Amino acid sequence: MIELLTTLWLGTPVWFWLAFLTLVVALTAFDLGVLHTEDREMGIAESLKLSAFYIGVALLFGLWVWHAKGADLGLKYYTGFFIEKALSIDNVFVISLIFTYFAIPRMYQYRALLWGIVAVIVLRGLMIGVGAAVVQQWYWVLYLFAAFLIATGVKMLFAGDQPMDVAANPAVTFIARHMRVTPELHGQHFFVRVPDARTGKLVTAATPLLLALVVINLADLVFAVDSVPAIFAITTDTFIVYSSNIMAILGLRALYFALAAMVHRFHYLKYALALVLIFIGAKIFVADFLMGGAKFPPLLSLGVTLGLIAGGIGYSLWKTRGAPEPDWPATR
Repeated sequence: MIELLTTLWLGTPVWFWLAFLTLVVALTAFDLGVLHTEDREMGIAESLKLSAFYIGVALLFGLWVWHAKGADLGLKYYTGFFIEKALSIDNVFVISLIFTYFAIPRMYQYRALLWGIVAVIVLRGLMIGVGAAVVQQWYWVLYLFAAFLIATGVKMLFAGDQPMDVAANPAVTFIARHMRVTPELHGQHFFVRVPDARTGKLVTAATPLLLALVVINLADLVFAVDSVPAIFAITTDTFIVYSSNIMAILGLRALYFALAAMVHRFHYLKYALALVLIFIGAKIFVADFLMGGAKFPPLLSLGVTLGLIAGGIGYSLWKTRGAPEPDWPATR
């Protein structure tokens, strides 16, 4: 048994993976089974406190990674965590727009986000697993990731705001065509039994809450196209890539309610994130072609990343001080 636990899986001992997954399951169960046994609206103060708890757990976990896997991977874990955390702030607007479109009350949003996170843990794991196998087999794929990150960053710098058209989402139209969907919510339920209009027999129908959950998960897959290559550009250690991603995402549902109320204050953060993506992509070419294959200093990488993100947040808060919250019209 001990021999099995010490066996390396994707470059990391099995017991290390089990410890991380146990922590994730414990946090999720505690959140759903203890903190939120009843559906209720979460206030901004509670959202910030719970988010601080999750960030604290993530930072402490990083110290464990630092101690067990060394300072180099410890710094890369923190760099990946902060990048994913900053990118997730930019995702809050889209999630809020989806909930608004489907008229989901705040008291049901938290549970929907929680199940969305569970799905993300699995989907991100599959994406990262495939990505790690590809990079290990063909290292040059990292150059494609780097070029993609640079192109994405440049596009973010010069592209205007493009609001998401939820009604045109393929998942929404597919479910609406192939499943019965109730016009109203039924509490926290994703599926309900309703009488058929023609036969009167009870049939299973989806609710708008399920549609919102599906669209949120599809949106996350789109977001992952940016964030997963960004962390692979920092390190190819599968454990660091996956754990930093998941630890950042776990606290998103707690932070969502505070950010959703002031997301309009972070308008200029996207430009900082664009510069982060350009920097992360460029440093691969710098390290391999200008530094003779030497490692780009992890501490410098973390410092530049944190500096850009902090600068983007600070400038946004200063520039938008006193700005009224925009009214986002949405009808289901």
